[in-house]
Amino acid sequence: MPSVRFLWRSGFQKGKVKQITEGPHSTLPEDEFFDAVETGLDKIEEDMQLRFKLKLQSQISQTLVNVPHEAVAEGEEAREEFGTGAEAKSHALWPEIDRVCKEQLHYAREGVGQDGNGWQIFADEGEIKMYKREEEVNGLVMDPLKAYHTVQGVTAREMCHYFFMPEFRNDWETTLEDCTILEKISADTLLFLQTHKRIWPASQRDAQFWSHMRKITDNLEPGARDMWVVCNNSTEYAKQESKNGKCVRIFLTVILACQTHLPEGYVKGQPLNREDLTCKITYCSVVNPGGWAPASALRAVYKREYPKFLKRFTGYVIDQCKDKPIMF
Repeated sequence: MPSVRFLWRSGFQKGKVKQITEGPHSTLPEDEFFDAVETGLDKIEEDMQLRFKLKLQSQISQTLVNVPHEAVAEGEEAREEFGTGAEAKSHALWPEIDRVCKEQLHYAREGVGQDGNGWQIFADEGEIKMYKREEEVNGLVMDPLKAYHTVQGVTAREMCHYFFMPEFRNDWETTLEDCTILEKISADTLLFLQTHKRIWPASQRDAQFWSHMRKITDNLEPGARDMWVVCNNSTEYAKQESKNGKCVRIFLTVILACQTHLPEGYVKGQPLNREDLTCKITYCSVVNPGGWAPASALRAVYKREYPKFLKRFTGYVIDQCKDKPIMF
């Protein structure tokens, strides 16, 4: 909780409460805005960790859609059309979904290059490398982000499965308050309204977006066994208002691109265990947060939270998969 001194300095007096919340007339200094948001995020993370510890391993997630975690052995072909978009092609959103997914895949495959392209590394923690380009549109921070990570013990499909499926999202997305499936376009394509918890002094935020999971079969990296992606993109299709009528709407474009690599010299058909699996991950995002949050505070939050998110999510997937059959 903010100290009494902090609240007094921020103008927390009768009749002045509104001035220290996010808005065009906020009197809250940017460093104190960041400190307050940081404290709120820490509290949410602590609560989430406690809730996760108390959750029984036998608890069965409930959702409107379900793709079971089933083993697909090396050398076998998956029998379902999941990941092809075949069932979604007749939907009005499909041309946009297909176009954006192809654009984002191209973007994910591009390197960060050298000198002069604007990319700056802001996190270098072991296998995690994170880059950003500082961009503002109409005064709003919209920094493109690109992150690389490599983990052991899971496949590309498993990583994307847990990112895409809504029944797992509460386990790894700390700020999530509510996730509503507005439309099941197909098993691999969903339309969401996602509401995030309010973190004082920032306004509460939500996002309406489609999410599509796809298997990529062309231009794989040398040595890659397979590639899966999940692409999320904001849409105003069948636009829904905020659940409480007060949320600031986030606009986002995100891709999680994952490749499975097997040991050098592996012969197709040989038995595999989880020690044989390497998953190479590329995560790209551009987020328009809306509202009036100060630029320096937003960038400070991003710098702190993005590496934590990637470590938390990948660690969660590894833990979920460790005692399950391998899913390709």
